[in-house]
Amino acid sequence: MSARYDCADAQQREAGIAAAIIAVRQGGLVVLPTDTVYGIGGDAFTPSAVAALLVAKGRGRNMPPPVLVGSVRAAAALTESLGAFGQDLFDEFWPGPLTLVFRATPTLKWDLGDTFGTVAVRMPLHPVALELLRRTGPLAVSSANRHGSAAATTAADAESQLGDSVSVYLDGGPCADSVPSTILDLTGTVPRMLRAGAITIDQLRKIVPVIDLPGQPAERGGAPDASGPDAPGAQPAEPHPLAGGDAGPGS
Repeated sequence: MSARYDCADAQQREAGIAAAIIAVRQGGLVVLPTDTVYGIGGDAFTPSAVAALLVAKGRGRNMPPPVLVGSVRAAAALTESLGAFGQDLFDEFWPGPLTLVFRATPTLKWDLGDTFGTVAVRMPLHPVALELLRRTGPLAVSSANRHGSAAATTAADAESQLGDSVSVYLDGGPCADSVPSTILDLTGTVPRMLRAGAITIDQLRKIVPVIDLPGQPAERGGAPDASGPDAPGAQPAEPHPLAGGDAGPGS
């Protein structure tokens, strides 16, 4: 049986976060508000919780969930390297609607699905989400909807789609902005845009001058750049599985 908590009420918010922490530690699923849409999440380090998340959404292992974190330190611990731009992107856009894809730390004991050794991470700009994440640690989170349906922008909408597959619903009111996060892949030599979203290409270029755009050579301010993936000798990068995923809070 699931329970929904109104986070506009201080007592319900504290009770709801406490219940969500217990649910996460027991391998259950929770729904939480973010700065984009509502997310369904479980402990990133409990394979059965991640598997239950995928079942609840009707998705397979070929569409692994991103990971939400409550701090930059937590994100850095999940990555093999931040590369040339990771820290600067954290400083400029986090918390906020930017998902970054890194090579995952190879010693991590987890199973998010078919990630090909990568991890997509984000720190959302929402007080309820951040409080929960700072107390649970990293959560595997995807949009709180059945795969193929519209992303939930209210807790009631999420509950109508996911029902008792979720233990705790944290109701933070209607989402302020349902535009999905921008996804930037930092696993290659040239950062690659996997999905346009709330952070624009012009904003990103203030930190990352050269970005490989879908279907185009890497660009610097709109002009082709010889150092891009189409340069002689460059190896084409495989598409990350998140590029075809739901427009979720973690992605």
